[in-house]
Amino acid sequence: MARFQYQQTSQTDRRFLISLCLFAAFILLFYVGFSSLSEGNQKRQRESLENALQRSIVHYYALEGRYPENLEILEDAYGLTYDKARFFVDYRLQGSNIFPDITIIEEE
Repeated sequence: MARFQYQQTSQTDRRFLISLCLFAAFILLFYVGFSSLSEGNQKRQRESLENALQRSIVHYYALEGRYPENLEILEDAYGLTYDKARFFVDYRLQGSNIFPDITIIEEE
């Protein structure tokens, strides 16, 4: 009789290890999926910021006949907002009739 009870304990331990491994795999898959969504979201935010900057600059040029001197003008006149803790925008005006150089750097 002791022989059969020993096999049940071994089988219970094996089931516990299998369920523990499955749980760890589920947690790992959840983490990988969440990280992938987060990276995709940040990429879309950057693209949205680039598009908003370009549209605002072109709109300002169409109305004023020159490009804005700095970003503050776009923020005040057109309500341009972005997460300044996440993105650094380098705006360099090259001339009144030359499209400005815009560099967006993601903060980590």
